[in-house]
Amino acid sequence: MQLPLHNGYAPKWLVRRMESLSYAISKLIIEEHGQHEFLKRISDPLWFQAFGCVLGFDWHSSGLTTVVTGVLKRALKPDIHGMMLAGGKGSKAVNTPNDIAAICEVFNLSDAKLNELIYTSRISAKIDNAALQDGYMLYHHSMLTAEDGSWAVVQQGMNPVSRMARRYHWLCDSIESFVNEPHSGIISDSTNDQTLNMTSRLSEECRKTCVDIANSNPINVISSVQRIPIKNSLDQWFESKPENIEAYAMPCKLDWARLRRVYDMKPRNYEELIAIKGVGPSMVRALALVAELIYGARPSWNDPVKFSFAHGGKDGVPFPVDRRTYDNSVKILMDAIEGAEIERETRLKALRRLALYLQAFS
Repeated sequence: MQLPLHNGYAPKWLVRRMESLSYAISKLIIEEHGQHEFLKRISDPLWFQAFGCVLGFDWHSSGLTTVVTGVLKRALKPDIHGMMLAGGKGSKAVNTPNDIAAICEVFNLSDAKLNELIYTSRISAKIDNAALQDGYMLYHHSMLTAEDGSWAVVQQGMNPVSRMARRYHWLCDSIESFVNEPHSGIISDSTNDQTLNMTSRLSEECRKTCVDIANSNPINVISSVQRIPIKNSLDQWFESKPENIEAYAMPCKLDWARLRRVYDMKPRNYEELIAIKGVGPSMVRALALVAELIYGARPSWNDPVKFSFAHGGKDGVPFPVDRRTYDNSVKILMDAIEGAEIERETRLKALRRLALYLQAFS
């Protein structure tokens, strides 16, 4: 599955149709299977990709993520779907906490739930930018929230060299720990053999060691880092030469004052360490390398990547969008929804008549 960067915008005529079709598909799924099932499907990277293709966006474009979430943000109605979407691309991602606050107000969720959702949004982005160092920097972040406070996160990063995207999916049910195998799925065109994956189960001992290091005297940590050569061969630290020396490159610049602030805060576990403001990729990498090269607690260097098209795509791939077919699809789905509503209303009227009939004999 390739997600290259494509220039341009989805045409307005297509976006309008995408909104109508996504409104209808979402409503049918939620009515038939419930809100949680829709969250589950959105958190599946392959279903999400297929959903975007059905809506008519490029089957292999990075823009599929941003456009589909943008369309859902407008198409989902809280009084109909019981779901709303926060965040988006660039500045919209930055505004996610305000979006979440508005969602909690609409759904009358508690302040505790508001704080929980904002933390979830922030920590999921922090982890995919810092704890998982795969060469893709996040530029898009969105959170889909149901009226009971359950959620799914879809975010995307871009590799500036290959100009390819990678999409990360999270689901509330999949979270036993934010720092231990938290993703419901990750989709990318390729894997990177120099990925530092501190979210892997294989990194558990390294995570514990990193916390111990962060809680030790910063002078000792600085001394340990200074023992690790930045450019020289690291053969001296191994009985056998590592297969990939480049993966062990120490960050050239480290904020020692920030390390002292981390020490003062005394994080109790790796999640608390990652959540500290200012603990970014360089700090995470430095602690991981010290943990491995000095203390022997090896992190995972394995890339965690886990992983038709009904109406064509806007760039004509795999074929141009057929507007007439698209409009017919929207009409069929809307008719199905209206028919289901009529049928449901008919059943309710029959039940009411039956209840009145039984009351007459009670």
